[in-house]
Amino acid sequence: MFALAAAVFGAACGPRPPRLRIATTTSVDSSGLLDTLVPGFEQEHGVNLQVLAVGSGQAFQLGRRGDVALLVTHEPAGERALISDGLVRYYRKFMFNRFVIAGPPEDPAAARGAASASEAMSRIARSGRLFVSRGDDSGTHARERQLWAMAGVSPQPAHLIETGQGMAPTLRVASQRVAYVLTDEATLARLADAVQLRVIYDNDPALLNTYAVMILTTAPARTSELADRFARWIAEGGGRQHIDAFRIGTRQVFFLWPAGLDAASPESTPAGVRAP
Repeated sequence: MFALAAAVFGAACGPRPPRLRIATTTSVDSSGLLDTLVPGFEQEHGVNLQVLAVGSGQAFQLGRRGDVALLVTHEPAGERALISDGLVRYYRKFMFNRFVIAGPPEDPAAARGAASASEAMSRIARSGRLFVSRGDDSGTHARERQLWAMAGVSPQPAHLIETGQGMAPTLRVASQRVAYVLTDEATLARLADAVQLRVIYDNDPALLNTYAVMILTTAPARTSELADRFARWIAEGGGRQHIDAFRIGTRQVFFLWPAGLDAASPESTPAGVRAP
């Protein structure tokens, strides 16, 4: 009797849509953009997306193991490593925005007046003020390490808090501890009313934040065609309209990759283009 009921129920519901498992950086999720992209793709293509929102470092590990069909990341060095290892069969940059240095509105480290992002980081480290880091090998954490290296100084251990968490909880910790933090501008804009943080520094090409979609050779063969569909949708097709239309309030926080600019190299950046 139960088997018959299950069969009838299954027939009534119809076949399940195919499922595609992807890993994406947390900023795409925390900003709210993912809430637009997922239903947009699912409705257009009849595919069920299973999304793992993780730091880029963890996304790379998932991809190398073949646990996901494709990746959305914002860490060019890690992306280049995958390409160099011969693990990437499709790679495209598809959007960009900025990292920003955020902190207490009063800016006690006087970082706002710095001539560069690295100088702003240096002022924070030398001031003895708290700095909160994701500390999770994410794309944001990788850029933070680059900026410390450029500054030639980093916070003393007593002045550094590593959360090991995503961007949204890290921003909340920075707000609670009256600390500085490096963040993508979209997640900060999404949490603007929930945290006591303001943009302290944002005017430096070193803060440009580029996003790429890639399909790895380790991707499960059964999802190869679905992975191709999603990657091309977000980089070349209907996904671009969702990205371009996305706003936090009235503010645009993600920008489409410029037409005609090299999108196949992790090192490529929209030179001369600055997100408003």
